[in-house]
Amino acid sequence: MNDNLAWSRRGFLGMGVGVLGAAGLAACGGTSESPSKVQPDVPQELIDAAASMKGSSMGMLSQKLYSTAANEALDSSIKKFADTTGTKIENSLVQADAGDVVAKIDAEVKGGVARDLAFMTDSRFVAQFQALGDLEDVTDVVTALTAKYGEPCAEAKNFCVFDGKWFAIPYHFIGIGSFLRKDWMQDKGITPKDIYSWEELRDLCLEISDPTKRRFGWGMTVNRSGDGNGMIEALINAYGGSIAANDGRKVTFNSPETVQAVTFLGDIYTNPKYKPMLPPGIASWTDTSNNENWLAGILGYTRNQFSVYADSRTKKNPVHANTHVFSDCIGPATDNPLLLGQSQGFVVFKGAKNPALAKLLAQYLVSAPALLGVAKEAPGLVMPAWAKVWDADPFFTSGDPAFPMLRKITELKLPLNTKNGLAFPQKASAGQQAVGSAYVLTDMMQQVVQGTSPAQAVTAAHAKMVQIFNQQGLPQ
Repeated sequence: MNDNLAWSRRGFLGMGVGVLGAAGLAACGGTSESPSKVQPDVPQELIDAAASMKGSSMGMLSQKLYSTAANEALDSSIKKFADTTGTKIENSLVQADAGDVVAKIDAEVKGGVARDLAFMTDSRFVAQFQALGDLEDVTDVVTALTAKYGEPCAEAKNFCVFDGKWFAIPYHFIGIGSFLRKDWMQDKGITPKDIYSWEELRDLCLEISDPTKRRFGWGMTVNRSGDGNGMIEALINAYGGSIAANDGRKVTFNSPETVQAVTFLGDIYTNPKYKPMLPPGIASWTDTSNNENWLAGILGYTRNQFSVYADSRTKKNPVHANTHVFSDCIGPATDNPLLLGQSQGFVVFKGAKNPALAKLLAQYLVSAPALLGVAKEAPGLVMPAWAKVWDADPFFTSGDPAFPMLRKITELKLPLNTKNGLAFPQKASAGQQAVGSAYVLTDMMQQVVQGTSPAQAVTAAHAKMVQIFNQQGLPQ
């Protein structure tokens, strides 16, 4: 992870070919080398709606996608829209895992210099921006898209809606999954399964490890990173713990269930028994490290956005053919994985200079023709967020064996419940999202690795969370 926000500005796309700048690597690392040349047609109704805006301009902020080619495919679609409508659109990249991304964009909004449109991960950022008063109501756009494309993905209805109003437009679904080396498992006579408990996974990772062959089973760090955060929280939830109550307002982190989960996870990194399955340097990994090591063929398991899967496929890495994909693990409090996935959502910032054009561009980019070029360069990472878009091209439904599983996740009947009364997704909370941005969970696990007892580390993390919730206007 890079703690300095990395921005790049691409030229006015309606005036010439966009050139990618030197933005920081995305949260899940790596690049793809085959740029897309797709320039899908803009629907006539959007051209007509933009007729009065000819000659106008707008700014867009894009959360950096995993592959260079996917970013270029997005540029291609934006350029097509700008050229067709006679407008100028400046698109910039942002590294979302920089810790100050919310504060920086908020300052731009308050200073009247923010871009008109941006897309950000809904479950990580939208509630924070909405709580800061930075977002425009976009219910009109979502209503129009629902009439045209059917229902949006299930989780977006939780993370983009506040007081019955939409403040983000679902753009594309982000596949998240767990990956095992099925050839290593076959070498040990192990048959792959669709669901594992965390304990089963730990033991399997140890069994398939062989440091003499550079085979390290466990490919997840607890160092500061988005992937580390996600894994820690998923494990705690599976054990029946959570950062906050289901209403998203009260911190409930310090519980016996959380301590049990942290004890289990801490043991993996501190017990000599599990040292053979930990790759060298795992304690200092950043967000790109598990991708790089997975693609290098030395990891038996990792948990990630589908970026790592997409890259192995698009680059014809032999790891791809040996990948067993499963959704996630269960714990003592769960019978089924709590995996919801995420989606990118378009937001229109307060004070936008050209909000009408921004809304039209968003409606174009969610469509199958505009999304397809991006999705083919990032298979599994960029998937439709709307029901009818899934069915608009065969690639989305049958372009990869993993796609049907991803579609099922978008259509889950929510919430998913634990045995002790937690319901996921919990209500979108600026406090919870700010806790993630502050890396409280990874810092807590670092304390455990360094010798702090799990109970003490959980107590200290709870106190930090209380402070953050108070700062977010959620008094404890």
